Amino acid sequence: MAEDNKKYKDRLFNFIFGAEENKEWTLSLYNAVNGSDYRNFEEIEITTIKEVMYLGMHNDVSFLMKDEMNLYEQQSSFNPNMPLRMLQYIGNLYEKYVIAHKLNKYGSELLELPVPKLVVFYNGSKNIEDELYLKLSSSFPQGAEPDVEVRVRMINVNYGKNSELLEKCKPLGEYAWLVDRIRKIKSEQNSENPIESAIDRAITEIPEDFVLRPFLMVHRSEVKGMLLTEYNEDETMQLFREDGRREGRQEGLKEGLKVGRQEGILDTIAAFLKNGGTEETAKTMLNVTYTQIEEAKKLMKSENTEKQ
Repeated sequence: MAEDNKKYKDRLFNFIFGAEENKEWTLSLYNAVNGSDYRNFEEIEITTIKEVMYLGMHNDVSFLMKDEMNLYEQQSSFNPNMPLRMLQYIGNLYEKYVIAHKLNKYGSELLELPVPKLVVFYNGSKNIEDELYLKLSSSFPQGAEPDVEVRVRMINVNYGKNSELLEKCKPLGEYAWLVDRIRKIKSEQNSENPIESAIDRAITEIPEDFVLRPFLMVHRSEVKGMLLTEYNEDETMQLFREDGRREGRQEGLKEGLKVGRQEGILDTIAAFLKNGGTEETAKTMLNVTYTQIEEAKKLMKSENTEKQ
């Protein structure tokens, strides 16, 4: 699984809607989200951040359309901190925009910037509304009057939810069907490692009339790798959360200066790496240093030696 993490850094959502060759699908998604009916997909300029590893400073899909800078994220775990993450993404994208267009942000003239549109497509198991808004101000102390606000629109795209939206954007509806089908097959199977066979079977069962079918079949190996990686990331994060609650390691991550808690941090990092997490992802998700990661690897090596 670790090898899959290195090879497949994109999510399937990004692979479908963030590729240059799939701009027609990107435009279909944009139209469905905004209630518009634009036809010229060549107007779309893909701007997705890809410089850094998966789950680091890497967003799923971003693109310029008309006078808007659109940031689209797919989430299978409910994350109330998306406004903060989107703030970081949009800052990075604006910096790239200013440089690319040779704008002088220190000059006396007011710059014209594309309007940010921040959307999260949620398809996790948590039961949430069809649509809701997350705000950065929710993270501030009650009664505070912040000078910065970020609003993120979260849309539930689980199969059966927001049917009008899923019908208007066929690729999105078919993507939702595939994710739902994998979950159902996995719940029906009792094999030792059901997720791989569930993914394989679901891809095989994609209806012939789906517009995504030819694309997914041609890229079947990549698609399977992406889905396995996403599933593994979700499982690893769930393991981390459960370990944190059970062992009190969440507190240890915040106060890592104490020796006992430091040991708990190393145990958590080791568990994360054993379950397929990459070093770069561990640094970002667990908020730890490369030194701590190296210490955790030594701990893993020591444990393996003792077992032998």
